[in-house]
Amino acid sequence: MENNKKTWSGRFNEPVSELVERYTASVSFDQRLAEYDIQGSLAHAQMLSAQGIISHADWIAIEQGLNQIRDEIRNNQFIWSQALEDVHLNIEKRLTTLIGDAGKRLHTARSRNDQVATDIRLFLRASIDEIIHLIKAMQHALLDLAEQHIHTVMPGFTHLQVAQPISFGHHLMAYFEMLKRDIGRLTDCRKRVNQLPLGAAALAGTSYPINRELVAELLGFEGICENSLDAVSDRDFAIEFSACASLIMTHLSRMSEEFILWMNPSFGFIQLADRFCTGSSIMPQKKNPDVPELVRGKTGRINGHLVALLTLMKAQPLAYNKDNQEDKEPLFDTVDTLMDTLRIYADMLTGVHVNPEVMRSSALRGYATATDLADYLTKKGIPFRDAHEIVAQTVQYAEQKGSDLNEIELSELQKFSPQIESDIFAVLTLEGSMGSRKHIGGTAPEQVQAAIQKAKEWLEL
Repeated sequence: MENNKKTWSGRFNEPVSELVERYTASVSFDQRLAEYDIQGSLAHAQMLSAQGIISHADWIAIEQGLNQIRDEIRNNQFIWSQALEDVHLNIEKRLTTLIGDAGKRLHTARSRNDQVATDIRLFLRASIDEIIHLIKAMQHALLDLAEQHIHTVMPGFTHLQVAQPISFGHHLMAYFEMLKRDIGRLTDCRKRVNQLPLGAAALAGTSYPINRELVAELLGFEGICENSLDAVSDRDFAIEFSACASLIMTHLSRMSEEFILWMNPSFGFIQLADRFCTGSSIMPQKKNPDVPELVRGKTGRINGHLVALLTLMKAQPLAYNKDNQEDKEPLFDTVDTLMDTLRIYADMLTGVHVNPEVMRSSALRGYATATDLADYLTKKGIPFRDAHEIVAQTVQYAEQKGSDLNEIELSELQKFSPQIESDIFAVLTLEGSMGSRKHIGGTAPEQVQAAIQKAKEWLEL
């Protein structure tokens, strides 16, 4: 019984019930913070020794003990105990068993409140770095696919109706830009994550002569949380990260929706490699885009975690409250889900088979060059609103004939405007329309190629 005695039990006359112990324990999920807990403890102990708060001999014993515990955890030899509540007390108990009283001195000048806040920030900082790496891997895959299809014509859509012809490479590069902004948000978020809370202790700081700057330097933090109450009680950095994650997943969900639509025979624009699809138990012809569908579904899950964290914090008085134990599972699942999604998406992009002929045919069916005709007339001196009306009547005529605009005879087009001349047919082709958008950000192949090159250079920074 003594082995499971709580570190805080001296104040109480009876032990917690088994149900309460199970209900309040977090070790089943927060044990994944063990590496970061040990990392923080090593820096804390080194600082305590440097400040003369513990002896050098105690510091050496603590360092050796924590390194042994880390090896035990990595080799799956560490025995976790629910009775010891969380990752911190499990490690502390094992350390004390290994090195005796020196282990009991490790917790001098800190609380589990600032300890766990430090662990989460270390975990999240490492996760952000890995996520940025995974986003860039996906961007590389996007660039490879876009470069293969700079000249591939597809219909650009608004309201899911054919709007104007664009390069498929240009379409893919839109997602590159979204992911680039996602990296920017994560990079900015990391600055606020990378602030040291250790030293705030339970809520008011400590009377020991600690050196927080040294701990921040040892752990690679950019700064120190300036208010002890704020340091232990807020999780806005985790909420901010979750908002970034929700935006990333939203971007991937939009791309997933397009892949799902484009795989449908009604579109037939692409096929995904078989390894990203499943079949039907009853309909042998089916090839279902399960991975994009799951990405779309898991986006709702990540959005839910964001709302959960916001709700968790919204009514907490200062400082730390046990509510904050509930921050870890949604945060961990957000990180895991996002990382898995990015890994699978980078691979999935290498298995996208494009049907250029189908894309081109679809662009021809929707009068995608109508705006080009309006622009042509405007350049002839006709006010754009008048040109718009002329083209609308021309499209109506083409629909009645069952013809595309470039299939109508010049003499027929001139009935709608005498300013139309034979050079109009260069304008009304899909390639002519696409190639005329030569400005920065336009869909002209030369601009798409330039955008891809610029993106490659950015990735190498």
